[in-house]
This record gives sequence, structure tokens and C-alpha cells, in this order.
Amino acid sequence: MSLQIHGLRKTFGSVVALDGLTFEVPRGQIFGFLGANGAGKTTTMRIALGVLAADRGEITWGGTDTRSLPRRTWGYLPEERGLYPRMVVLDQLVFFASLQGIARDLARKAALEWLRRLRITDLADRKAEELSKGNQQKIQMITAVLHDPPVLLMDEPFTGLDPVNVALLREALLELRDDGRTLIFSTHQMETVEAMCESIAIIDRGRVVVGGPLRQIKRASGRRLVKLSVDGDHRLAWLASVPGARILRPGIDRAEIELDQGVDPEALLAAAVAAGARVSHFEVAEPSLEQIFIDHVGRPPDVDDTLAPATAGSSNAEDAA
Repeated sequence: MSLQIHGLRKTFGSVVALDGLTFEVPRGQIFGFLGANGAGKTTTMRIALGVLAADRGEITWGGTDTRSLPRRTWGYLPEERGLYPRMVVLDQLVFFASLQGIARDLARKAALEWLRRLRITDLADRKAEELSKGNQQKIQMITAVLHDPPVLLMDEPFTGLDPVNVALLREALLELRDDGRTLIFSTHQMETVEAMCESIAIIDRGRVVVGGPLRQIKRASGRRLVKLSVDGDHRLAWLASVPGARILRPGIDRAEIELDQGVDPEALLAAAVAAGARVSHFEVAEPSLEQIFIDHVGRPPDVDDTLAPATAGSSNAEDAA
């Protein structure tokens, strides 16, 4: 069983949000759905949920068109806030679960357990408007999973979270995956994707530009990288003397270096010794996901790529795409 997106096309006036979008999300995985702002990520999620209708194409889960699936199939965490500001948190969680057909006593028990897991039991009797943005995000996350959906769609789930809460949410998502859930999330945080996702799809202007298992994508990139650090205050200017080596992430005493085909990484060590540098870290590494993203899209993942003004009823281009 898998989630299959096949040939999706969606336009908003003159804006082509999706242009034959096709990819597959394996069941029981955490899947990274990546693209610059306006690439079509939110539109795809909303079509899966039935909020929008595609002009062409279909989305299926286990071979069944998602338009025929019960609402409880999906958990959805939108990027924008969707809580009732003056409603008490626990009452709010029970209410949202009841909309999915969960008995109120069971919903209350599950809500308290999730509040405990995310270390915010003290927020149960507070109003949403009294919470920080990070805690509102955690509450909204609970609303998405409280009815125990088999598929969870998340749009920028780590927005507004500090490092401690990012770690808590990661742990919870990994547990959901281990329980057999299929999780799909979009984010601009490439390091988070590398840490959590087994497979990805990078889209640009409504089309997949690269997709599949992350490890295979990295190996197929053809890039050779070296991560190098030196002790003390020794500068890395000597790297410029190594033919076929380009510094991607420069620093005073550390760098990420890309090597042309045929360049032996040992040449960097030889150059370091010749320059009198004391090498403290030397690693031949795979390319970063951010670099792969830039290779295929031509810009960093957090760059806005609005194609045209938003259509009526949309506040920005990402709403329309």
C-alpha cells in the first residue's frame, strides 16, 4: 500500500500550480516533500484532502482514489494557525477529535496522553491565545494525530519551535512511523529532512525534478565532498591552491569542499601538510540535501518563487500553489 500522486494538474487563472505532478510515497515511511515557496506543495496536500479539486490526475491511497476515502484517513497540520483563540486547549482537542467520530471520553484520554508526551500538560486548561507560537504549534500537531490517522500530512511542522521542542516533535513523529503511519511533510529545514526522511520528492513549478530514496539520490548526484577542519587559528587560504577543489561552505578553520571527478581527496591532506596546517577532521562525505536542492532548483529552498499574483481568495502565492 502506498500513496500515489499521478499526473496532477491544477491552475489558478494564469498560474500553473501543478503540471503533471507524479510521485509515490511508500507506506510506513517519513517522506520529505520539498520545494521553494510557490512550488505546489500546499496545493498537492489540499487536493489529497479534498479541499481542492485537480484539473487532471488523481491521488490514491492503497489503490483507492482519495476522494472516496473516509475523512479519518488523514491527519493534517497546516502551516497557518487553525486554533480557536479563546477556547481552552483540552476542550479544543476533544472537539476536533469528535469531528472525526472519536467518543469524547476516549478523545480526552488520548489528548491528555499527547499533552504529556509533548511535555505541555500544564497547558490543558489555558486558552490558545495565551500560548506561545511554539506551543500553539504543538497543540495543532496534537489535533492532527488525535484520531490516529494512517496518513499524516504536515506543512512546515517545525515552524516556531525551539531546538528542544524540535527534538520532542521529531521523537513523536518517529514513533508514529514505527507504529506503521505514513508521514509526509514539507519544510525548508534540509537538515531535518536528512535526519528523518527515507525518501523525498523535490518539486519546482509544479513538477518533480528529483525523487526517490534519499540515499540513492545522493549517490546518483556524482558529487564528491570533503569536510575538513584544522586546529588553532590556521587559515584555509591554502585550499585555493588545490586544482579541482571548490569551497562550498567556507570558514576560518573548517570548510566543505567539492572535488572534481578524478581529484584524489588525499591531495587535500598533502596540501594541508605542505601549508603547515594541523588537520583535526577529514571526512569524505555525501553531498548535502541543500546542495542537491540547489543543483536541481537553482536556488535555496527558502527563496520565494511566486509565479504570478495570487488568485482571488488567496492571500499569497503559496496559498495558490
